[in-house]
Amino acid sequence: MRYSRTLSTVAAAAAVVAGTVLLPSQAQAAGSVHLYKIYYDSPGSDTRSNASLNGEYVQIRNTTTRAVSLTGWSVVDGSNHKYTFGSYSLGRGKTVTVRTGSGTNTAANRYQGRAAYVWNNDRDTATLKKSTGATVDTCSYNSTRVDYKMC
Repeated sequence: MRYSRTLSTVAAAAAVVAGTVLLPSQAQAAGSVHLYKIYYDSPGSDTRSNASLNGEYVQIRNTTTRAVSLTGWSVVDGSNHKYTFGSYSLGRGKTVTVRTGSGTNTAANRYQGRAAYVWNNDRDTATLKKSTGATVDTCSYNSTRVDYKMC
């Protein structure tokens, strides 16, 4: 009988430990704000037209259950081209596209207003940073076989 109780206690303890190990962290359960996609080689010829520049973009996704203020947050490439969000809030479950060229900012699209491309067509790294400068996420690519990278 004593052996049976000891075995039951060990089994129960193992189940508790296994359950604890298998539970997702609170951060994972809550979601995150992260880089989602980089479209680094805009369709067609690189003519530096505004349409071509806006065909190059980076997307940021909010998978949390609440809106997140991105005011002061930035997206930086490997050559230190930097886009900083002005007053902006990314809704829960939403994605924002940061385009290289010019346009009118909306909730879904933000524009850097550049006259030259930011993302290299072969390799680069995007870094998403908070207004404090702390890195939130990075996404790198190293390929000319495709035009975009899912992060």
